[in-house]
Amino acid sequence: MIRLFVRLLVLTLGLSLFAPSIKMLAQVAPTSSPAGAGDKVELFHADSLVVLNVPGQVVRKLHNNVRLRHKGVLMYCNLAIQNVTENKIEAYGNVRLIQGDTISVKGDTMFYNYQGSTRQANMRGHVTMRDRKMTLTTAQLDYNMMSGVAHYPTPGRIVDKENTLTSREGDYDTRSKLFTFRQNVRLVNTKGTLTADSLLYNSTSRMATFKGPTRITNKDGVLTAIAGQYNTTTGISNFERRATVETPKYRLTGDSLYYDNATELGIAKGKVVMVAKDHKAVILGDHVRYNGKIGISRVTGHAVAKSVGNEASKDTLFLRADTLFSFDNKLTNTRRFLANKNVFVYKSDLQSKCDSLIYDTADSTIYFYKKPVVWSQNKYQMEADSMRALLKNNKINTLFLKTKSFVISLDTLKNFNQIKGRTVTAYFTTKLVSTDTLTEAIETTKTAQKTTTKATGPGNNSALATNDPLKRVVEKKSTLPTSKTATLQEQTTLERVIVDGNGQSIYYALNEQNKMIGLNHVECSKMNIEFNDNKVGRIRFYGHPDSQLIPPKEITGEVQELDGFRWREAEKPTKNQVLWLETPPKEQPAVKKPLKNNGQIKPLAQKLVQKANN
Repeated sequence: MIRLFVRLLVLTLGLSLFAPSIKMLAQVAPTSSPAGAGDKVELFHADSLVVLNVPGQVVRKLHNNVRLRHKGVLMYCNLAIQNVTENKIEAYGNVRLIQGDTISVKGDTMFYNYQGSTRQANMRGHVTMRDRKMTLTTAQLDYNMMSGVAHYPTPGRIVDKENTLTSREGDYDTRSKLFTFRQNVRLVNTKGTLTADSLLYNSTSRMATFKGPTRITNKDGVLTAIAGQYNTTTGISNFERRATVETPKYRLTGDSLYYDNATELGIAKGKVVMVAKDHKAVILGDHVRYNGKIGISRVTGHAVAKSVGNEASKDTLFLRADTLFSFDNKLTNTRRFLANKNVFVYKSDLQSKCDSLIYDTADSTIYFYKKPVVWSQNKYQMEADSMRALLKNNKINTLFLKTKSFVISLDTLKNFNQIKGRTVTAYFTTKLVSTDTLTEAIETTKTAQKTTTKATGPGNNSALATNDPLKRVVEKKSTLPTSKTATLQEQTTLERVIVDGNGQSIYYALNEQNKMIGLNHVECSKMNIEFNDNKVGRIRFYGHPDSQLIPPKEITGEVQELDGFRWREAEKPTKNQVLWLETPPKEQPAVKKPLKNNGQIKPLAQKLVQKANN
């Protein structure tokens, strides 16, 4: 009996010396390892503990259900090797690290270093980090517990309530809840997808800040920028360094750009370019405010609108103003421009300046207000208190002048044919003109003109100027030269003018040799004047016309001008002026010319001069 007791005692002592059971230790208070004053790792539990024989170091190996605690951080694993001398722990299998009630990290392996002021946990293999708002998964995670920053050098994936973020590498500040993503960054939520080279993301405010090429895509369009912020919750963006937002209908670009996805409100500043794709229109300016829901844009600062013609005509209309508004009609899919203050217009066949203007693409109509001036083809100048121009195939077709209307036509001899009235309607025609030899010969032949005067009945008198150049062309067709090549271009010319109310006209009558016959002064209530190759052709006067033909030798002084005549070609805007590349000339004041009367002015001319002086 004594021998059996001795054997059991020896066996028990042997086990306690060479393989102490942790189960026995677990029944007592937690022990601490000598890691240094104030920096001890507490061992809560392990199924077994083995002290390894490492010269000069204290190393122990903990097996199964290992639980440790260090400065409030709990660590769990299947196997742990603790180097008490170097203050390091290696943990393997189902590794977990819990910090307070907010941070939880899992992985296959952990290397924990707690020397001096360093507390670093490096997790490897299927790493998952969670806090109250997000979950991070990656293959490697280096967590600095002193700074609270976790760095993952391998591709990672972060998921929160609304977003999924992936990147090649990144950092997470567990205190400020700020993520820093680098390389191949991708943010996805229900509102869209963001891709960038680098990105800062706050998981609390859900604000994304980027400094590098960035692209945001959603159902409404695409936004690209180099620097800025994007609120993933509200969908509000603030971008810098040439940002662009593009939708199926529009493209808006500026040095800085604010855009709200919910309200479709966009504000762009600095060299702004707005393109309306379906309307073939471009808006330029320093500041653009666009409300997509109601389809209204306001442009200030070097504001310019460009409207490209249809397939039949690629001619572009350029419109400049101090302030420019654009209104979309979503029912008709058309657009209306409103230009306010210092308005200038340039087209190949039409130039204009006025105080305000409306351009409606629905019916291709331009409304000019407050004493506008319109020029066409370097040959025509038209003024009135207000005007309305109808375009056909993006070319001027009809021009309506209302109140104090004045039309000036410059003929081939540089004479100014003039028409005044209460209202004037000018009709234009556009035709293809060839520059080959045959066409030049035909056009030369068509310069002949014949003027006659004819009465049409009581109260309806007419002065008719007729010619038939086409007949002569046919007769001479066999003698005209021919050309193998031809260049066709569109040319807009004045075809007919109708004056209604207080009509006055001065026009130069030419003979078949294109030489002047005389100057015709006419006053009547209504007139219909037809033009042929920029020369007065057939004229009809209604309502007891009062007319007088002045021979060339008697044409002197102000009889050549109606009251209010000003040839303002110097004020005609150029394309560069409309595009703010040059400064438009200021309006020249009217100059009153002295009367040069040598006693040869006919009674009607005298009456006209008297009216002009009054």
